[in-house]
Amino acid sequence: MALEPDEFAFGEDRAVIGHEELYRAALDSARLARSLAPVTEERRSLAGELVRKLVDDGLLRTGVPRSVGGPMAPPSVMLRCAEAVARGDASAGWCVSIAMTSSLLGAYLPQKGTEEVFGDPRSVASGVWAPTGRARPVAGGVIVSGRWAFCSGISHADWLFAGCLLDSSMEQGQPSSTVMRVVALPKEQLEIPDTWHAGGLRGTASHDAVADEVFVPGHRVLSLVQGPPADAEPLHRFPAIAFFALSVAAAALGNARGAVDDLTALAADKKSRGSSRGLAERSATHITLTRAEASLRAARLLYYQAVEDAWRSARSGEPVPQRLRAGLRLAGTHAARVATEVTDAMYELGGGAAVYETSPLQRRFRDARTMTAHIQLKPGMYKAAGAYLLGLPVPDQDL
Repeated sequence: MALEPDEFAFGEDRAVIGHEELYRAALDSARLARSLAPVTEERRSLAGELVRKLVDDGLLRTGVPRSVGGPMAPPSVMLRCAEAVARGDASAGWCVSIAMTSSLLGAYLPQKGTEEVFGDPRSVASGVWAPTGRARPVAGGVIVSGRWAFCSGISHADWLFAGCLLDSSMEQGQPSSTVMRVVALPKEQLEIPDTWHAGGLRGTASHDAVADEVFVPGHRVLSLVQGPPADAEPLHRFPAIAFFALSVAAAALGNARGAVDDLTALAADKKSRGSSRGLAERSATHITLTRAEASLRAARLLYYQAVEDAWRSARSGEPVPQRLRAGLRLAGTHAARVATEVTDAMYELGGGAAVYETSPLQRRFRDARTMTAHIQLKPGMYKAAGAYLLGLPVPDQDL
């Protein structure tokens, strides 16, 4: 099935005005990703041909600052690009989501760090922000050791943004003994053990990464809590943590739309044993497909409306308020959960044909279920938004 802008995505063309080239590149990459999906899965990493195209088109670094060539595309355009690639293949879309989110952190670094990490126009970063590393201050920077799991895209990345707990005893004005920091580590200074043997998202190369006493200069250390500089572009005033959750939800939405594509293609050919009617002619198929379609469209519209609401606030120059960040959390989590339900429904409609490893629907199902293991897509992510709706105090970092 040809991959074109979603015919049900109201206003899709208007949404990408000014960035049509970037979005068309994502559609081209989606077609290539679909054709290479079996190779990607077998290799457990993106095929080289696909990586080269994603790098050439800048789709793995759409969030970098303008000073190092960033396109300054609005969040909705970036997320649509990740969604489109995931429609072709979920592993590819997931890697785009992680890389584009990691590239946003270029704005959180001092300019020297931004140029060192992203000055090369082909430089790509992966990221695990959970503080599973330890850092201690030394002259000129910090010494970092640790192990980070689920480093998606590390096979084609040049850098890893890794979360650490830093001993703050030498940082003035810090009331606690440790603070959270993120450090930019060159992949060449890391050990990458072959740990990614998973049921789904097999092509993401989400291996562990290990650092052993690696020196990181101060210009490659950043704080997500403190945020970007006051004069940052609107894109970098958009909440980074929320964008991370939205980006992986975008991959889930694209995977669900791809599952609908795959089911529709299967239904055109498949007849059930013992039945004269094909899958496309059965009323049960019509009902299930229609319900899934309605749910997916509705969740997607809520998702992009929440993104647009927060984007207008970011462009105003004021901090994005909690009510809009709660809306992002709600919409992103809801979209991911609905996308999983839709993918499950398409897999079940596929019947016996979908159980084989060669079936695209089987891969979609495994990919969706692996996505839901990610902390940003778990139902518990509703908690902060729910507390806000009930008028309870919610720490800013939870939204």
